[in-house]
Amino acid sequence: MDSEDDRGSHSRWRANNNFEEDLDEISFEEEDEEDAGVEVDDEDVLNNSKASRSQHHKYQVLSTTEVALEMDVSIREVCSVIQLPVTTTRMLLTHFQWNQERLLERYYDQGEAELFKEAGIIPPMSSTESKDTRKVCDVCCLELKLSLMTDLGCGHAFCNNCWAHFLETKIKDDGEGINITCMEYKCSVVVDDATVMSLLQKEEVKKRYQQLITSSFVTCNRNFKYCPNPLGCDYVIKAEETMCQIIVCRCGHAFCFKCVQPWHEPVKCDLLRLWKKKCDDDSETSNWIAANTKECPKCKVTIEKDGGCNHMVCKNVNCKYDFCWVCLGSWEPHGSSWYSCNRFDEVGAKKARDAQEKSRADLQRYLFYCNRYMNHMNSLKLENKLYASIKEKMEEMQQHNMSWIEVQFLKKAVDVLCQCRQALMYTYVFAFYLNKNNQSMIFEDNQRDLECATEKLSEYLERDITGDNISDIKQRVQDKYRSVLFPSLFFLITFLKQIL
Repeated sequence: MDSEDDRGSHSRWRANNNFEEDLDEISFEEEDEEDAGVEVDDEDVLNNSKASRSQHHKYQVLSTTEVALEMDVSIREVCSVIQLPVTTTRMLLTHFQWNQERLLERYYDQGEAELFKEAGIIPPMSSTESKDTRKVCDVCCLELKLSLMTDLGCGHAFCNNCWAHFLETKIKDDGEGINITCMEYKCSVVVDDATVMSLLQKEEVKKRYQQLITSSFVTCNRNFKYCPNPLGCDYVIKAEETMCQIIVCRCGHAFCFKCVQPWHEPVKCDLLRLWKKKCDDDSETSNWIAANTKECPKCKVTIEKDGGCNHMVCKNVNCKYDFCWVCLGSWEPHGSSWYSCNRFDEVGAKKARDAQEKSRADLQRYLFYCNRYMNHMNSLKLENKLYASIKEKMEEMQQHNMSWIEVQFLKKAVDVLCQCRQALMYTYVFAFYLNKNNQSMIFEDNQRDLECATEKLSEYLERDITGDNISDIKQRVQDKYRSVLFPSLFFLITFLKQIL
């Protein structure tokens, strides 16, 4: 049975659905036809915000091996057009940051010779032959046979041991895998892959070199992104469209493909970026200073009031200006009856008072939304820890003649709870930048319903489970996320999509 609060929330959601005709009259920037008239199903809505995005925007989760295959396909596509060796083509693609169109355009506009010169590549068929059988390595100063030395084709030969140490340092210590150039001073010829692999002696360094090449392919390709799981993940995401869409990696981490931040529906990437900047930088410190201090009207020194008297004397030795803290006007007209400052109508003082009030109001507004944003963020972290206790409760319930399938409602309820916490957290970011109008009122009503239902569900899940209240808790939990949370979350996200 639903409580009165539940029935009220549910009825409000149904009433909000009656706004459909009114919403059709509002001009939105975007409107998704599939958002209208969708039935709410308790089996499907749990992952609605995730599934709806992945249905429209396809992506693949690739392992390191699969990324290497994608890179090989890209290389061979260009090879089939320009008819150059695979190694040379890879170096050209790296130089153009894996942009095939740009490479082909420059190849046909400039020609091979100019392209190779720009990329620091020796043409495949060219080589420099020396009549000498021995040569001195300019690094170790040893005279060795040419068979023990390597020349990239630029005429600079060094012994293989010096090459191996040089490449190992570049790859292992400096993290350079692409565009490693000749050891000769001011020589811009790039070491090709075949030469690197033949000179390296340690397998772990060879593997690291291959990882750096693969990483350059992922980093430079806008359709590929590494999974940003803070716990560490080696999977790579390949998306067909580089837009704001939810990505669920095989490791379970859900993030936005466009900004690589944790999934932040319903707020957009640009608003989230502005919000994080506002929270991270010291702009709010400036707001606090503006709200709690004032400037001397004469010398502009910042002053903080530490006493009850409103007769202020600037402590600047070069100023010593007497003024009123309330109106920032000169203290002289106030005299002994300083309360008359409410009738003081000097233009400069009025502007100062207005600026002070605006700073204080802006600070209070920011703190209102920031406190609620941080509260849901902290609650979300605690709710994630709830999985461990829920697992114990599920095991306990199975000891009261309940099957494994019957107790799965608890895990599902925690999934819903975490999703609602996350959505609520970002709704306060959205609300901070939302202008006050009829749409914002509808939004705040649904935000309130979702927040109320979320707190109720969290309370149910944290209760102690005994043999006497198992059935009651199960019924309450299921009623809460089926009749209130699902509809509220679904309608809130759908409505925000229309506004955005």
